[in-house]
Amino acid sequence: MRRIVLVPLSVLGLLTVPLFASPAGAAGAPGASALPTPLAADSEHHPVGVPDQWRSYWVDAFNEGIQSPARVSRVIEDALAVNANALIVQISRRWDCFCDRSLYPRTDAAIDPAPYDPLDEVIRQAREAGLEVHAWVNVNTLWNSATPPRSPEHAFNRHGPTAEGADRWLNRRADGTEMIGANSYIDPGHPAAVDHIVEAVRGLVREYDVDGINLDYIRHPDGSAATGRSDWGYNEVSLARFRAATGRVDTPHPADAEWTSWRRDQVTGLVRRLYLGLWEEDPTVRLSVNAVTYGHGPGVTGGWESSRPYTEVLQDWAGWLEEGIVDTVVAMNYKRQWMPDQAAMFAEWSEFLADHQSGRQAVNGPALYLNPIAESVEQARIALAPTAAGNTIAGWSGYSYANPSSAHVDGSPADRAAERDALARALTTGPRAPLAGRVGVPGMEWRERPTDGHLAGTVSLRDGTPVDGARVTARPLLQGSGGSDAVPVARTDGSGRFGLAHLPVGRYLVTLEPPAGTSGPRTAVVRVTAGGVAAADFTRLTPRH
Repeated sequence: MRRIVLVPLSVLGLLTVPLFASPAGAAGAPGASALPTPLAADSEHHPVGVPDQWRSYWVDAFNEGIQSPARVSRVIEDALAVNANALIVQISRRWDCFCDRSLYPRTDAAIDPAPYDPLDEVIRQAREAGLEVHAWVNVNTLWNSATPPRSPEHAFNRHGPTAEGADRWLNRRADGTEMIGANSYIDPGHPAAVDHIVEAVRGLVREYDVDGINLDYIRHPDGSAATGRSDWGYNEVSLARFRAATGRVDTPHPADAEWTSWRRDQVTGLVRRLYLGLWEEDPTVRLSVNAVTYGHGPGVTGGWESSRPYTEVLQDWAGWLEEGIVDTVVAMNYKRQWMPDQAAMFAEWSEFLADHQSGRQAVNGPALYLNPIAESVEQARIALAPTAAGNTIAGWSGYSYANPSSAHVDGSPADRAAERDALARALTTGPRAPLAGRVGVPGMEWRERPTDGHLAGTVSLRDGTPVDGARVTARPLLQGSGGSDAVPVARTDGSGRFGLAHLPVGRYLVTLEPPAGTSGPRTAVVRVTAGGVAAADFTRLTPRH
């Protein structure tokens, strides 16, 4: 089992933000200055009375950052200068990998040749400096170039525009559009694509000593034809699954409530499978997600379910926190502080984040590239300040390492390196410096000392065919006086997988509501243990003829 790091440990890159695309320029060149000395969490430099607090940079892979050992050294140096304790490092941009031991093929990007493994190198240097490493994976972005990837194993070559039938994993809009420019996406309602994502992420945890996995683009794409709703998710396999689940035969309109809920549930189901998969691989590994904060906050728009993340890209990250299937939400709170309307948006989302952590953690991620240094410092103060309800955010993450301010976006590496140094001084020195002193990454009580457990299983026919949409319940066999009468319910996904997270410890009667036209085992008794993932498989169903 992975050790729990007790020294100071520590997010994004080129994320899609409507109207505000992050330029892809080169980051600062390696410097010659000495690395600051890493400090233990109980060091005298830990500010008195200041709790642990997540502090990180998003280090994207579209700019210079981890392409060579020398570049990694500079990233580490700059992270320590800003009193960071974690790094969210982009490892997979478009179903490729800045690593060697992955289901995703090695990237075509210009990096030092093998045997150099960027992820290995980041982990090695970060460990020496006392920084956590969170491997940032773009989930549903497939490819973004007119030139196909070199590897014949890349999913774009095997399951992209040249594939047919069920082998075609591409997300599709209601009007049939599959490409936005050169950008293509994966449909999270396609079971084979979901299986590939889950195995790739679990494989990274098996092969590399990462502290966490950070999911980006865990949602449907931008670029809908109409604002306020998503018109993505029309892959033929997804449509067929929806029709089978509902008994409908039509092609639903993007605003159709049942269709919208079904598509949103596919994204949530993927998150749940990844969360439970990480518990099975290594229970100490943190799962974080990069959360969209488009427009005004829920307090202004009429609640979470009226917000743009929920309706426009079908990303229910507030629901994921409430269910406990993510450990940390890193909010992409990209707003210009010098524009009054956007400053109001930043404050609204900051308050919502702090007040809706649901026993987990939320990190505020401002856009450094949209603001001068003074405004970024002000946003850091706002992000970390208590709300009217007295709640505080778990921490701060700057987007991005490559472009530390608006002053020299697309400028020379030397200019941007100078801005990065100036930002570090402004954030860490002076009486009101928001990132003064060294602190540790907040712990995860629910992982470090779990009091509940989880359940996962598979439903399939005798020949191995998965059963989609089956209803599974888990009823406690002994109900304590303080327990709830509610019976947890799960639905199988397109691969026949189901899961329930954070069940009270004890014995459960797991019951399958068998699909029409099948017979076979319908119940199983399992024991849920603290921190464990109990298995309940129904894999011998027989079709009735």
